[in-house]
Parts: sequence; structure tokens; C-alpha cells
Amino acid sequence: MKVLIIGSGGHARIVADILLAMKGVEPQGFISQDVAQGSAGPLGLPVLGGDEAVDKIEHDAVVVAIGDNRLRHKLYDRLIAAGETLISAVHPTAIIAPDVAVGKGCMVCAGVIVNTGSRIGDNAILNTGCTVDHDCVVGQHVHVAPGVNLAGDVTVGQGAFVGIGSSVVPGVTIGDWATVGAGAVVISDVSESSVVVGVPAKLLGK
Repeated sequence: MKVLIIGSGGHARIVADILLAMKGVEPQGFISQDVAQGSAGPLGLPVLGGDEAVDKIEHDAVVVAIGDNRLRHKLYDRLIAAGETLISAVHPTAIIAPDVAVGKGCMVCAGVIVNTGSRIGDNAILNTGCTVDHDCVVGQHVHVAPGVNLAGDVTVGQGAFVGIGSSVVPGVTIGDWATVGAGAVVISDVSESSVVVGVPAKLLGK
């Protein structure tokens, strides 16, 4: 399967590394507005051009390799509307229970564990070494950062960001487009678009 990587930054480098490790997948290079066409991108893969290049280059699927949730959401919707096939980049060392549902266009990094009964929405990021325990629901366009631990029955709403090294106790709901700060310990529900930080996590603002 020939895959185009949308983006060319650090996040795209990790996605490229995952695709190179996957069987049957051939990353063709990066689509970037910020880097000149023909430049050498990360891991020796070329920069193939800007957005206009997607229609010109033979491929079977694309993946949006951008960490910013809102921008990734926008690009995902645009590509779906254009009829593109979105592939999920899943590192071979990730452990995902057989009954877990992983949506389109996700990124599941090295060392991730997703336990039974969980559902991962389209275009979500499960970053390096995070754990998602049983029966969690991770919404579309979410970013669960490296080292995060979600306990059982946690719900993370659409577009939310769960910061590096944070922990969420069982049964908690994190609202749509909320932000959990790095190292926070979330012991109660977080409302939509809220920012919480600290141990235990407290409201910082909207």
C-alpha cells in the first residue's frame, strides 16, 4: 500500500517511522506547504510538494501527521470529502486487544497498550507509551500524549488533549476540546473546552 504523509515536522517523522515498520506499507513521502518540493524529508523520504501534489502522485491512502488537534481535524475532513482513504499508522510494538475498535487515520505509537472493550475514534493520536485501559472511549481528533495513563471506563471527548505523563482515574469524562496539563491527576469530570492542571487537577480556565 502506497501512503502519502500529510505534514513534515517532528510528528510526521514519527508517523513515517511507524509506516516503515508496518508490513505491506510503503510511505511515498511528505506533503508539506512549508518545505520545498524535492527536499529530503525525515528518514530519507522526499518532500513531494504541497496540497496540490496529492492529486498528482499515485497513492492508495494518506495519513494526517500533524499534532495540532484542530488543524488535523480540518485536514482530515477535507481529505475525507475529497474521497481519500485514511490509513492508521500502528507501530508493531503496540498491544491492542482483539476487540478494540480503532478508527480511520489514527496514530498508535510504540509501546502503547489499549485494553479490551475500548474504542478509539477517527484521526486520534495515542502517543508513545500511553495506556488505555478497559472500556475507554477516545473520541475523534483526540491527542493522548506520551506516558498518559487512562484507567478503565474513561471517556475522552472529541478534540481533547491529554498532556504528557498525566493520569485519569476510572469512570471520568473529559469533555470535548478540553486540555489536561502535563503531569495532572484527573479525579473528576472535566467540562468541555476547560483547561485543568495539577495534582489533583483543578480548573485553570477555558
